[in-house]
Amino acid sequence: MTSIRSERATADLPELDPALMRSVLGHFATGVVAITGIDPETEAPTGLAANSFTSVSLEPPLVAFCVAATSTSWPRVRAAGHYTVNILSEAQEPVCRQLAARGAEKFRGIDWQPSPAGAPIMTDSLAWIEAELEAEHSAGDHTIVVSRVRHLYASDLAPLIFFRGRYGISGSAESR
Repeated sequence: MTSIRSERATADLPELDPALMRSVLGHFATGVVAITGIDPETEAPTGLAANSFTSVSLEPPLVAFCVAATSTSWPRVRAAGHYTVNILSEAQEPVCRQLAARGAEKFRGIDWQPSPAGAPIMTDSLAWIEAELEAEHSAGDHTIVVSRVRHLYASDLAPLIFFRGRYGISGSAESR
């Protein structure tokens, strides 16, 4: 697929306010994932939370997620070789908040079991996808990570939703 960019599209538009962009894009409800691996340097579980996740291709089986270019967790997860994309369930908001925080104690008190390749599968996840790095693409202040799926599983739990900067549907205008 060829990328076509209009010269007019970039030349005539005013700068966008990042706060306005965040607010408008927050109107798109997303699920939340935890990307987890075993840090080969410390042999301890490591991970991060993200809400930019999508299916890319069935043949070959590919998924993608975005991480901040400044992330200190993603390099440790990447170094693991195999990692798990845990699609978080409604009950896992505290897990998400803990993995979204900076620091080395992200897995304190979090139950998990190993995937077939040993990456952490978070207990009570809605689904999990074991994957390995296929490609990375720099995109502004983020990196788009394309991953090849190796194993996967789903349950019937309810999803954790992120909407208008909040978890669940409580981010609607009526509940503010």
